[in-house]
Amino acid sequence: MLEFPRWRKIWLWGLTLVVMACAIPSFFSMAGVAWPDDLPEPTVNLGLDLAGGSHILLEAQPSQVAARRLENMEEDVRIALGNAEPQIRIGDVSTRDGRLSFMLDDASQIDRTREILTPLMNGQGLTREWELSVVDTNRVVLTPTQQAIDSAVSQAMDSATNVIRQRIDKLGTREPTIIRQADTRIVVQVPGLQDPEQLKQLVGQTAQLEFKLVDQDALPSDVAQGIAPPGSEIVPYAAGTPQEGTSIAVRRLGGIQGDNLTSAKAGVDPQTNENVVNIQFNQQGSQRFAQLTTQNVGKPFAMILDGKVLSAPNINEPITGGRAQIAGSFTADSANALAISLSSGALPVDLSIVEERTVGPDLGADSIKAGLIAMGVGSLLVIALMIATYGRFGVYATCALVINVIMILGIMAVLNTTLTLPGIAGFVLTIGAAVDANVLINERIREERKRGRRVVTAVENGYREASRAIYDANITNFIAGVLLFLFGSGPIRGFAVVLIIGLFTSVFTGVTLTRMWVAAWLKAKRPREINI
Repeated sequence: MLEFPRWRKIWLWGLTLVVMACAIPSFFSMAGVAWPDDLPEPTVNLGLDLAGGSHILLEAQPSQVAARRLENMEEDVRIALGNAEPQIRIGDVSTRDGRLSFMLDDASQIDRTREILTPLMNGQGLTREWELSVVDTNRVVLTPTQQAIDSAVSQAMDSATNVIRQRIDKLGTREPTIIRQADTRIVVQVPGLQDPEQLKQLVGQTAQLEFKLVDQDALPSDVAQGIAPPGSEIVPYAAGTPQEGTSIAVRRLGGIQGDNLTSAKAGVDPQTNENVVNIQFNQQGSQRFAQLTTQNVGKPFAMILDGKVLSAPNINEPITGGRAQIAGSFTADSANALAISLSSGALPVDLSIVEERTVGPDLGADSIKAGLIAMGVGSLLVIALMIATYGRFGVYATCALVINVIMILGIMAVLNTTLTLPGIAGFVLTIGAAVDANVLINERIREERKRGRRVVTAVENGYREASRAIYDANITNFIAGVLLFLFGSGPIRGFAVVLIIGLFTSVFTGVTLTRMWVAAWLKAKRPREINI
């Protein structure tokens, strides 16, 4: 237990110094001193409660996901039956009550229709996502299964979480917290961001971009009353446009979705000097855009963002380059925000803000100050008690305690974790728990000396016997920390991270390092008695 070859000493000291060195940039950051740009900069990021920032809670409506699935299924059915040879004609299409139903002109084509639609009804593997039934001999009814709806909602929420993360990352913020909560909610916390309106605008915008043909057969009087011809829908103009307050009728199906965008950048139109957003489609989107504009030269088509018409220009000539320009009375900031939203992808579901709050930096500074005071007072009391009780062995325990705190910061910096107010509480708890190992060891050495053991034997038995209890206690704490991390919310997880890291570092410093120091002292001094 007390034998430490040279290679082992070098390895232990090297590991200790490397991990401690990783904490240096964090100390520079806390002191407000600039760190050299040419050097690596692993730093501990401060959480929302320490750095201040914005917090919002978003909620989605699952019914919207189901409605979009019905619309996509309707378009797929029309295309599949329209491309059949011979063509299968349908009519009286309805999407009421969460089901898609339509009439067949020829009831004898029921079996052929079922055969054509079967691939559209199956999901991945053998999962059936739609159930087909026939009513009144010639009406086909497609009903989504509950399993398919639940799966679609879960996928939509996962996609929405990723889209929000991409948008916030492009703001240049550091270490945002974006996590799903329950089935239909997303928690967004952005430390250091003091403008909640900017965050709300960015994550609250669905950025669902669509290009749809204008229905020129719609009567203006009907459109004004909200009456759309069959196969069309009424869409209002966006606020800030010259036509604000009016609406137009557009074809519901057959347009182009913004899913095929590869880039979106804010810019200025050199001819009109207006702020615009320049977009680029991928190959598939470029082909569909070229086909749409080629077949409809001279007709107007509407650019629709989140259910609002930005503009409805005429197609003067085919657009084959896959590039387009979105104009709509933008400011420089709104154009840039729209470009970020479009390039990050559209949200698959609308998200409403159900909770929001802003934490000021002053509150965070007070939290840090209070935490440091608690940590400092606790450390001084523990150090005084250890030195007064165990003498030289208390000094070793104190040195191990200081190294332990620095190593925790170093590991957190390397892992790029975030320090929260509960994390500081974890630090304070770690300070007390870190010396537990040394208390157990020193008390065991005392008992061995009272039994008449020689100094070296007493120290060796003290470390050996106490280590068993130390490892058992830390294993149970580790299990508790893992459970807190897996099932806890953001603040609880912050506490769990410091707790888990502190368990490893406290055992390393309190047992391994102190044993190496004690062994070196015993070898050098060979004392006949120890003051412990």
